[in-house]
Amino acid sequence: MTATVVTGLGVLAPNGSGLDEYWAATLRGESAIHRIERFDPERYPAKLGGEFTGFDVRERLPGRLIPQTDRMTQFALVASDDALADAKIDLADWSSSDMGVITASSSGGFEFGQHELEKLYAKGPGHVSAYMSFAWFYAVNSGQLSIRHGMRGPTGVFVAEQAGGLDAVAQARRKIRRGLGLVLTGGMDASLCPYGMAAHMAGGRISERDDPGTAYLPFAEDANGHVPGEGGAILTVENADRARERGARVYGEIAGYGATFDPPASSGRPANLRRAAAIALADAGLSPSDIAVVFADAAGSPELDRIEADAITALFGPHGVPVTAPKAAIGRLHSGAAPLDLVCALQAVREGLAPPTANVAAADPAYRIDLVVGEPRRLDGTAALVLARGYGGFNAAMVVRGVSGKET
Repeated sequence: MTATVVTGLGVLAPNGSGLDEYWAATLRGESAIHRIERFDPERYPAKLGGEFTGFDVRERLPGRLIPQTDRMTQFALVASDDALADAKIDLADWSSSDMGVITASSSGGFEFGQHELEKLYAKGPGHVSAYMSFAWFYAVNSGQLSIRHGMRGPTGVFVAEQAGGLDAVAQARRKIRRGLGLVLTGGMDASLCPYGMAAHMAGGRISERDDPGTAYLPFAEDANGHVPGEGGAILTVENADRARERGARVYGEIAGYGATFDPPASSGRPANLRRAAAIALADAGLSPSDIAVVFADAAGSPELDRIEADAITALFGPHGVPVTAPKAAIGRLHSGAAPLDLVCALQAVREGLAPPTANVAAADPAYRIDLVVGEPRRLDGTAALVLARGYGGFNAAMVVRGVSGKET
């Protein structure tokens, strides 16, 4: 069956714009969590976020697009430009029907929606922008990317919070396997606005600590919830044979994928993250011993951390594989988190280095996992497993595999 490979990366993260800047900061364990600056968070019990600062949309997008789009869509458009440029794609060489767009979204255009609601209640319905009809919508990133790049092949959106980022990439892989040449995929979210923060607080999983160094500590004994962030990654994925024919640089292969749902908490039945990971390994044709590192979902709350640690130890054994959570430095980016973890995983197996879990001194010994902390860890192996969960019981797992030196 045709392999699906990653040939281009577009990264917008709180600790770096572009692959090189992001990867260098991630290896350093450089934290970008701080008091939210986009609005005054004083009235909220949680005041920290992982913001993507220094973004001037006017430098990257045409002026006509700015009043039509939420911040998350602006991120996605810029990242898609970068992902195509990184892959050295000349769109004139491609049929529009041979290219698709499949992204994930968790929040939709929260900030755009908030501003229009303010106009509605302050001034009346005649002042609400016509662009509200689509700018808030979960699928808007896929639509805007499709229009911008003239991609008229399959499009779609996955809404499964953090798990959706992997689900979208998996769907892109399915389309490539069925004959499509190229897909832009991944996820972006940007909901650090008053309306979005109220929604995050309603979920009940946000840390209310004010110290950026201790607010988000996945797998630590004193874990207390997570910090929300914004950003994500857009990937260019292609048919491997066609990528080789055009001499593309290949970051790695999307080798395996699995997805499951958790039963209701009241059922007493176990969570299904382990099963999603096992399905992904089987799909990749690999065994646990082939995995060099696991990029954890890293919820940062004791109950969810325990469930994930149990899933990892059930597959790999106690302390059986290095586990890392670079998102501890930037917060959970919702639909953007898992695609960004894929970027990290591809870089980790290319360079043989696992980035550390920032701010965490050590994992709770009760979890029996080998958490990478303090500094990067040398890796032995060419495959990595990425785990992601979404609010409501979504589980997803994806295996990426490095490629030979000629292709990198």
